[in-house]
This record gives sequence, structure tokens and C-alpha cells, in this order.
Amino acid sequence: MTRYVLSRIGQAIGVLWLAYTLIFVAIALLPVNPIVQLSASESGIVDPQTVEQMKRYYGYDRNVVERYFIELGHVAQGGLGYSISTGQTVAQAISEAAPPTLRLAATAFSAALLITFLIVAAASLGPWRWLRESVLLLPPLFAAAPVFWVGVVALTILSFKLHLISVFPDGTFLSILVPSVVLALPLSAAFSQVLLKSVETVYASEFIDVVRAKGAGPKWVFFRHVVRNAAAPGLTVAGHILGTLVGGTVVTETVFARAGVGRALQAAVTTQDSSLVQGFILIIAAVYVVLNLIIDLLYPVLDPRILLVRGTTRG
Repeated sequence: MTRYVLSRIGQAIGVLWLAYTLIFVAIALLPVNPIVQLSASESGIVDPQTVEQMKRYYGYDRNVVERYFIELGHVAQGGLGYSISTGQTVAQAISEAAPPTLRLAATAFSAALLITFLIVAAASLGPWRWLRESVLLLPPLFAAAPVFWVGVVALTILSFKLHLISVFPDGTFLSILVPSVVLALPLSAAFSQVLLKSVETVYASEFIDVVRAKGAGPKWVFFRHVVRNAAAPGLTVAGHILGTLVGGTVVTETVFARAGVGRALQAAVTTQDSSLVQGFILIIAAVYVVLNLIIDLLYPVLDPRILLVRGTTRG
């Protein structure tokens, strides 16, 4: 178990390092120096001496390789640098933008779990065949509908047609529920498809026949035996869902004019604030990696055979 945990942590660190490297290279390949771009704007810095000081401060007076290792050292020590456009720390900018996004992501994930459970339960326990077959069509439909299109349609109907919600967030329950459901629909699609297949596999197992032979009813079989044994594959999907939630909120927050990481990242890209963009993307990548690391570490708890299959307990 120790070797398994250490190997997964090592892989997570490697992925984070690779993510940082790709982000740094992508920003370094930009044709415009962000300091020069800021100084050329109407509201930016025009004093040449100040521009040179900023270049030295942000490391743009050094070559790319030297700047890479200097910034990598700062990141390894927990420092994400300072925003070029505002001067505040990247960590502070992220901490200010994160709470609305986390609330939206938490609500959307809860909605995705609820939708998934309703789909799987209806497909397994539905009293009519037409109902079970109709429910099976929902995941592909949810997966095919783009988030921004669903968001625009929902906003048009609920705001402009029915006047149930405001165009801009007003703090009401519907103002957080509607974008959360919009974001949850495509997430529940992937979750539902995996769980439906897993449930089908569990139903085909011999131990289910034994449980039925003992007189257990459909609901008892489903809730006491099928759900538990079918949940393990859903963990991997849950990790991906949680990791992609932040990325999904970028579109959702833009459509519904909500404050959060999405709009802050959009503003940073617009102003070509490379430090802020790099910090936001690195944090998003770190969240994705950490969540999937937690999922990997939970697998042996649910199924200890994984350690034997991967050979981590030998020797």
C-alpha cells in the first residue's frame, strides 16, 4: 500500500510539473511581451524607466530558460507571483475569484449526482418498458447539447420569456440553481453512461441470482447490492467530472454573467496578464490532479485486489 501511495503521489507531481512546463512554454511563445503590451495601452505604463523596472521584476530581462527555472522555484515554494495588470498577488486574485466558482461547482456536482441517480434508478426500476427505454436516451442527449447553447436557451426562456430569473445574478435561489443545472446536464451524461453499464454488469453476476433466489425484491437487490458494487467505476468518472467542473464554469459564468474564476480568467486573457493566466491555469490543473489522486487512493480501499493486480504488494 505504501508503494502504491508513493507511486501515485510521484505521478501527480510529475503531471503538475508537466502542466506548469506546458503553460510556461505556451506563454513564452506569445509574440508580444506582456510588459510591452501593458505599456502600449492607453491606461498602461508609459514611463520607459518604469517599464524596464517591471521587466527586471518579472524576469523578462533574462532568457527564457533562466526565467523558467526561477519561476519554477517560486512555484515550488508556493509563490505564484504578482499580476502584471493590477499588481496584486496571483494567490489573492484566485482567492477572491474562487468562492463563487466553488459554490457553483458544488451545486452543479450535487445536481449531476441527483440527475444520475434518477436516471439509473428509473432505468433499473422503472415499472414500464417504454419508461426505461426513454430514460436511456437522456445521457446521449445531455452529452450532445453544448453547455453554452443550453445556457443561452435556458436564459432566454426563463428570463426574457417567463421572467422567472434576472439576466444578472441577484442572489436568489434560482439564480444559482439554473446555471448549476445547465452545467450538471453534460456532467451527468458521462456519469450515467458509465454507471448504467456497470449496473448492467452487476445484474449479470451470479451473486445477484443467488440474492434473487433467496426472495429479495427488485428494490432490495438494487439498493443493497447493485448500487454498492457498481459504484467503483463511477469513482473515476467522478474524478474527471470534478476536475472539469472548473473549466465548465468558465462558459457558464460567462453566459449567466456570474463573477468567478471564469470571468477573472477571461479578463486576464483579454489584458494578456501572463502571470495571472499562468496562475489560474496551474491552479485548475492542480485541482484536477489532486482530485484524481484522491480517487486513485480510494480504489484500494474499495477493492484491495487492485494492489495485487498491479503488483505493488510483491517482494
